[in-house]
Amino acid sequence: MENSLFMRADEIAKELGVSRAYAYKLIKKLNEELRANGYLTISGRLNRAYFTEKVYKKNLEKEM
Repeated sequence: MENSLFMRADEIAKELGVSRAYAYKLIKKLNEELRANGYLTISGRLNRAYFTEKVYKKNLEKEM
């Protein structure tokens, strides 16, 4: 599944160590951000590159 363009709630929940319900809320929030910037989104799925940027970029900035 790691090679696919989109992530599902189960994968996000596992990656972050959160519940599936919270993963769905996160997908909804981040997809709203993408739509506001003119991107096409798919309900229940999140672009893997955007997820990585939002989650890990912030963690890297905190470490610096």
